[in-house]
Amino acid sequence: MRKSLLTVSLFALAACGAAETTAPAAEAEAQTVETAEATAAPAEEVAPEIGPAGTYTLDPTHASLVWTVNHFGLSNYTARFTKFDATLEFNPDDASATSLTVTIDPTSVETDYPGDFKATHADSPYDTFDEEIAQDAGYFNAGEYPEITFTSTEITQTGPSTGTVTGDLTFLGVTKPVTLDVTYNGTATFPWAPEQPKIGFSATGSFNRSAFGLEKLVPNVGDEVNLTIETEFAMAVPAAE
Repeated sequence: MRKSLLTVSLFALAACGAAETTAPAAEAEAQTVETAEATAAPAEEVAPEIGPAGTYTLDPTHASLVWTVNHFGLSNYTARFTKFDATLEFNPDDASATSLTVTIDPTSVETDYPGDFKATHADSPYDTFDEEIAQDAGYFNAGEYPEITFTSTEITQTGPSTGTVTGDLTFLGVTKPVTLDVTYNGTATFPWAPEQPKIGFSATGSFNRSAFGLEKLVPNVGDEVNLTIETEFAMAVPAAE
């Protein structure tokens, strides 16, 4: 009996010793793997295929211009313009030789106001909230300022597919510089228009509306306007020509 107990005890001690020896080795191996992963060089960004040089015009069916402003600190109120046009002089070899002009129709603003506007705004001379935003002198005042425009003044490449576009934004008769962060998404040619390649971009930016004289409801409705832009451009003159 004593011999059996002694044997069991020796096995137990051996097992404990093996566990204590194995655990640090496993921990060391795991640390080695984590260290190797942490020090591994980041994957190099691969630039998308670049479209050919030329004059491009906006494809309005594949473009969106969304803006948001903070609402009482509770949410980011979101709206969009549905009518805008743009022309891009694209030089893939020299970003500084590329230029962009944009024209926006302020009466095309859409807020998706869900309620009965006249029931809650009986004193407003407008039939809808969109119409008030577009026409009221305290908002976009489209009767006096029928266009919002942006004309690039400097385009700088910051990475294989990224860059900044700085330009003059004219809004409510005031012109101020605004910078957009832009990502080039690539190029494609479709079977139904093989002679007309397309290129696409995503962009974000912001500006303070009070700098252009639109101070209504600040600060309850935020001063900073944030832009999110998605665009596709089609070559205006067929590449074959």
